[in-house]
Amino acid sequence: MALKCQQCDKTATYHITELTGGKPQELHLCEDHARHYLTAAEDEPEAPSSLAGALAEQLSVSQTAEELARLDQLSCPVCGITFYDFHSKGRLGCPHDYVCFAEELEPLIVNIHGDTQHVGKVPKHSAEGSERQTKLIQLRREIKEAVSEENYERAGKLKDEIHRHEKGEAS
Repeated sequence: MALKCQQCDKTATYHITELTGGKPQELHLCEDHARHYLTAAEDEPEAPSSLAGALAEQLSVSQTAEELARLDQLSCPVCGITFYDFHSKGRLGCPHDYVCFAEELEPLIVNIHGDTQHVGKVPKHSAEGSERQTKLIQLRREIKEAVSEENYERAGKLKDEIHRHEKGEAS
């Protein structure tokens, strides 16, 4: 039997678990109400009931202002997200962020999930597609840097490499 949305009579297609006060709260929502719920959470990043609020609260408790200022300057070499972007929005930019911010993320992940090892299903196509997407993100970031530095020859080579990756002809 399919679960019904907690806001209407439609079938719940999104099942969200929020940690509220340290206890998990399950939400079963249809697509429309899930979109509204997630959008409302993004609009209020400081709300303690949101994931971003919980992460920010955990960071402020466990680290001094000086440490946070230093951490806020760290950025991922692949996608360019800064640690400040992460702890203000509660979202990472790419899979490499877990390696880049490993020392800072591990206590948060353990606190939220209870473990650092994934146990569950993994899409069959995830590894290949994920690595290709990550490479494309990195190349697009590099092309922006090359153009801003007026290095148009490098930008042209990067553009060609992006086209090869998009066609699946990785170098």
